[in-house]
Formats: sequence, structure tokens, C-alpha cells
Amino acid sequence: MSKARIGFVGTGRMGANMARRLKDQGYPVTVVYDAFPQIATDLAAEIGAAAAGSLAEVTAGADVIITVVTDDAAMRGIFAAEGDSLLTGASGKTFINCATVSPEVHVEVDAAASAAGASALEACMASSITQARQGTLYLMVGGTADAFAKVEPILKDLSSSLRHVGGTGQAAKVKALVNMVMNINTAGLAEGLGLGSALGLDLQMLKEVFSQTGANSRVLETDGDDMIAREHDCYFSAAHAAKDSGIANQLAADTGVNVPLSLATEAQYHRMVELELGELDKSGIAELTFPGRTVH
Repeated sequence: MSKARIGFVGTGRMGANMARRLKDQGYPVTVVYDAFPQIATDLAAEIGAAAAGSLAEVTAGADVIITVVTDDAAMRGIFAAEGDSLLTGASGKTFINCATVSPEVHVEVDAAASAAGASALEACMASSITQARQGTLYLMVGGTADAFAKVEPILKDLSSSLRHVGGTGQAAKVKALVNMVMNINTAGLAEGLGLGSALGLDLQMLKEVFSQTGANSRVLETDGDDMIAREHDCYFSAAHAAKDSGIANQLAADTGVNVPLSLATEAQYHRMVELELGELDKSGIAELTFPGRTVH
């Protein structure tokens, strides 16, 4: 696998940093593609890859293709049955699909890849931009044991924690629940700190108390100071939080499980999008809860 040619489709914050990481590890990252061509061109110049003008060029120029796209529609688009598609000439290729999309779409892509003589894995990421660059992602992988074993060395060089959780679609289900709970925690923290601010409490003291009690969470560590300081540089956008909570909530609806907290959280993130705050980090949900802010 150290000699496998690697291509990337989707060279935004996560995809570009994963490409840089694998280049640093000595892999031949040969070709990159993005729906916004200049992004791919800039990355290609930086890492010595080719900037593909089509999806078919990515498949032709790589043995393993890593995709990091935005949503279900984008995934279906890059694996389309007709027109420009990664499936063109895909026999013998391996696709590692890292986007947070619905389990249903991962199943569809796996079937389409298999029909084209290729293999596909979902490698769902429970980490952010810094971890992508450092190769310390938490990866949950779904797909066949054979496909996983074939690219496991590559996945290990991208991650500090790697877990094969089962067949196709299973990792996407786990990732949906991870983001569902994370988003609920983020919304809850924003309400707690916002109310604390309205009550005139020292918010650093409140954070310390939270950290030593049942109010503690990983989100407190990653987002608490940003909420207080209104520093919402984007690592995981509010728009993506809305999308990911929606995936989990659809799974809940499909199985008849009541998830009122997750539904309320999704509504809060959709409100951010409606207020043109969707490209803020998810910590920006505090703009809806703190008194005296532009939105409350």
C-alpha cells in the first residue's frame, strides 16, 4: 500500500489536510479534484499532484481514491451511473469514502462500486482539521473485512484510533449518533453558559465547576472558551451540524425512536443557517443563547 497511487475528491479543509498528511508519510498522492477547481489546483501545486479536470481522471490516475464531499447529493453525484463519474474505469480500484452522509448512500455506493469491479469502504471521521493534518483522526470503518485489510496501512497513517465496526452502513450509523450527541452537548453548553452570563456569573468559574461535575463534556473543553470569547473560527460548521443532526433524526424516525433533544438541536442549527451564520463553527450556537449578542 505504500506504493499505491492515491487520489482525493474533495479538497476542502479535511480532504486537503489528509492529502498533505499522506504526502508527508511518503505516499504518492498523484491526483486531486474538487467541485471548486481552484482549490484543487492550489493543493496540487503545493503537494506535487495533478489537478484533475474530471472525476474519471481521478480514477484513471489513482489506485485508492479518498472522497470527502459534503452530503448525500454530492456522494451520489460523484458515483453517478452516467456522465462523468468515479465509476468510469473503476475495476480494481478502492474507494475510501470519508464524508458524513446517510448509511443508505454508503450502501448504494458500495453496490455501485462492486458492480464496476471496485471495492468501497466508509471511513467516518470523528475528528477535525488539526487531527486530519497530524494523522490523528478517529476513524470508524464500515465495509468488508477484505477491503479493510487491503487499505488498513493507509488508514493507520491517517489515524490514531482506527476501528472496523462492521459491514457497509454500520460506521455511518455510529457516526450519526456521535454527531447527534455532540451537537446536543454543544447546544446544551451554549444554553448553560448563556444563562450563566445573564445571571451575572463568572463564566470561567462556571466552566471550572462544570468540568468537575456532571455538566462536564468534551465539548466544554473544545468549545467553552470559544463561546465565551465569541471566537467561532470554523472547524466543524453549524451548517454541517444541522445536516448531521438531520441524518440521525431521520434514522430515529425510520426506527420509531423519539429524540426530542436532537430535534430541538437540529432546529437551532437550522436557525443559524437561516440567519446566515451557517459557516461559523458549531460553537457559534452560543450566538443564539447569550444575552446582548446580535442574535438571541
